[in-house]
Amino acid sequence: MTHREQYAPGPASGARVEKDGEKWTLVLVRDLRHSPAKVWVALTDPAQLREWAPFDADGSLGTAGHHVKLTTVGAPTPHVTETTVTRADAPRLLEYTWGGQDIRWELDPIDGGTRLTLWHNIDRRYIAMGAAGWHICFDVLDHLLAGTAIGRIVAGDAMTFGGWQRLHAEYAAEFGVQAPDQTRSR
Repeated sequence: MTHREQYAPGPASGARVEKDGEKWTLVLVRDLRHSPAKVWVALTDPAQLREWAPFDADGSLGTAGHHVKLTTVGAPTPHVTETTVTRADAPRLLEYTWGGQDIRWELDPIDGGTRLTLWHNIDRRYIAMGAAGWHICFDVLDHLLAGTAIGRIVAGDAMTFGGWQRLHAEYAAEFGVQAPDQTRSR
């Protein structure tokens, strides 16, 4: 049995929503058992991003001012966003925009690893979907860094992957939003 066949996401946890009127920000926190330097490379290196992130990058995200094209993967029509890395303080803080949404990563050293915190502005109608998707991405990232890669699980693949529907419902309940009926879109 492969690592992917053995993988099942755990319960919804480590997430909250910050609300500023109509602007909602998903805040997702995960403790990883890997050094901030190792996690930083996974957040900025295009080759590693291809293994876990919901987008491909045509260049490194590790330098402030660097212009990078980010392409969504797994969507019926890939969307290309040109972004500029606004902050890159290795291995602590990374900021850029993806699809018009602000992304902020903070890496804090903790005993035995890194506390990784993601801030992502998401339309409130999709905030639970975003939380479920990022939850799985974080799991895939953790496996990748541990040397037990399970392969990227994003977009449509994530939505049909075991555990995604449960995570989506759990996050929707936690955030007090209604989970859209996914069966109508299939």
